[in-house]
Amino acid sequence: MSYQQYEAYKNNSVNTASPGELTLMLYNGCLKFLKQAKKNINESDFEKKNVNIQKAQNIINELMVTLNQDTDIGKQMLPIYDYINYSLMQANVKNDISKLEEAYGLVEEFRDSWKEVLKQTRQQKYGDGARV
Repeated sequence: MSYQQYEAYKNNSVNTASPGELTLMLYNGCLKFLKQAKKNINESDFEKKNVNIQKAQNIINELMVTLNQDTDIGKQMLPIYDYINYSLMQANVKNDISKLEEAYGLVEEFRDSWKEVLKQTRQQKYGDGARV
């Protein structure tokens, strides 16, 4: 598959995804950037580390902005997102892998929970054959 074909596929995936699938893509993207940032710290590539942590922060900020705060779960998630963002700032400023790993763990929990919600929603809508 050529780069242009891959980009077209990726754009089509985003353009045709449901809001729930887009949220899952955001979580996965955030995890990818955090994993890369950890690698960058270990390799002392602090410029790339900064870029990757900022990308992860942008995703967390997007999740915060789009969070429905009229619900109890939304009110409970906002401070956790805020904490993740704070942890990422600390990881970036101090090159602190433990803060990066802590943020990764929280995002991973959100991602896994969200994936399960999507799976259950599809099963209710389409039956047992649905997959995420």
